[in-house]
Amino acid sequence: MTEEKIAQLDEETNSFSDQERMALEYADRLALDHHNIDDEFFDRLREHFNEAQIVELGMMIGQFIGFGRLLMVLDLEPRFCAIDSDDQPL
Repeated sequence: MTEEKIAQLDEETNSFSDQERMALEYADRLALDHHNIDDEFFDRLREHFNEAQIVELGMMIGQFIGFGRLLMVLDLEPRFCAIDSDDQPL
């Protein structure tokens, strides 16, 4: 994912394709509301992904969620993000 796309994640208007929006919704729901993922949601996923892709995407999302949580509980998350820019001191 490009920096441009990452910057658009919380924007009302963005350049994500329908498939990308569906993958982002899948990630959000697995992270925040997995108990409410139902057959209707999987029907919508199947409009953009085949069964193997749905499983693979879910596995990758789960790994990233789990890794992020592990970093947090082990207090290994960075306290800040360095900005590599001519305008900002390093």
